[in-house]
Amino acid sequence: MALIVRSKVKKSVKGMRFSGDFYNALDKKVEDVVKNAAVRAKKNKRATIRPHDL
Repeated sequence: MALIVRSKVKKSVKGMRFSGDFYNALDKKVEDVVKNAAVRAKKNKRATIRPHDL
């Protein structure tokens, strides 16, 4: 499942090109950040992920 939108990433940095494998690496990084935030929330006995969990 893709978490990022390629067109939005392209628009965020105008004038740059992205290699094909960049999007997969970015998607993996975002997935890791979200999973780590979920672990932190669970450790704090919460079912809601909050900004400070990042």
